[in-house]
Amino acid sequence: MDKALIITYYWPPGGGAGVQRWLKMARYLPEFGIEPYILTVDPVCATYPVTDISLEEDIPDGLKIYKTKALDFFRILSRDKSALSSAGFAKEGKNPFKEKVARFIRGNFFIPDPRRGWNRYAFRKAVEIIENNTIKAVITTSPPHSTQLIGLRLKKRFPEIKWIADLRDPWTDIYYYREFYPSFPARMKDKGLEKKVITGADHIVTVGPSLSELYSAKHPSVSEKITVIRNGYDYNDFKELYPQKPEVFTISYTGTLSDSYNLSSLVAALREIERTGKQFRLRFTGFVSRQQKELLTTSLPAGIVEFHNYCSHPEAIKEMVAASVLLLLIPEHTSSKVILTGKLYEYIATGKPIICIGPVDGDAASVVSGLGNGAVAGYDDDATIRKFLEEAIDGKVPDRKYLPGSFSRKEGAAKLSTLI
Repeated sequence: MDKALIITYYWPPGGGAGVQRWLKMARYLPEFGIEPYILTVDPVCATYPVTDISLEEDIPDGLKIYKTKALDFFRILSRDKSALSSAGFAKEGKNPFKEKVARFIRGNFFIPDPRRGWNRYAFRKAVEIIENNTIKAVITTSPPHSTQLIGLRLKKRFPEIKWIADLRDPWTDIYYYREFYPSFPARMKDKGLEKKVITGADHIVTVGPSLSELYSAKHPSVSEKITVIRNGYDYNDFKELYPQKPEVFTISYTGTLSDSYNLSSLVAALREIERTGKQFRLRFTGFVSRQQKELLTTSLPAGIVEFHNYCSHPEAIKEMVAASVLLLLIPEHTSSKVILTGKLYEYIATGKPIICIGPVDGDAASVVSGLGNGAVAGYDDDATIRKFLEEAIDGKVPDRKYLPGSFSRKEGAAKLSTLI
């Protein structure tokens, strides 16, 4: 069995889609002749946007896991580490000015990101693992993009080993990049590191076709070595759950909701539906920014909107299964069409209708449009949102009765094994 070293900052007890992608890969790779070794950061030294202890139950028995210490640069940046580590800055500190200063420091003095404090420890441990085992391939996954620099150093040390760089998000094109107020020299340094990784890796993996096209357009010479391996759902997470119909029609969203998400068309559509007398509720499970909460609660009648704190992965899936319609929101930005969030596939696995609000030519829109019980609306298209939701409330948009196998985690592992 070939051996592969997977270097990932995010691992249980960390939570979120980045953790799940490689946790599931580690489960299914052995079925395709690959023995995974995991190198991650010691949780005591880590800074996670969210934690999810339940994911530790998914760690396969016998999996070789190595953990190292790290320097915690987030302590320098902010006392409230979570405010800086939350995707899209949904979690805000109590002093906005200080947080902006901290972001500026982060964007100009901690390039590509503050989690680079893990790199020297991870590199030393990776060298030890490689020298003591017959490692055929090294896989680095990001964000944090500083993890890719570990792969860059390892490739120089062990040129015979295959280096696969898994890029789950854009690097210098991510929708919240400007929120770090990077100076011109900082942007140039970051872009230089991005180029070294993209051109230096033996293979690049992305989660969607538009992200693949983004990197290919920036670095045309690498287009032939990019492969798309989508996120997906794990059937085992759903096999004992059955779709439910809530007493009140429920539109449900799970995940982070920062100020980068445009809710104007959704609010306009819901206000019109409410005026018709149709009964519904809008439920958010996860981190919602203060500004978005204020917009929703002041724009819609009392009792319609519910907010629930971040919950474990199993609980999040139960929330999805218990919904009437699942809401997928894509942040508004010039690069938004590349966003293909992992939760979309779990939405699909529930069989529930999905309304996607975002770029109509984006990767997420392409997936939702092909489902048969989904709809896509642009950021200012409240008419489409209203029509779809009214039809769903009236029972004209059915649940699907099957799980599309092409979106399974196991299929992703099979595809990765061919690259290794």
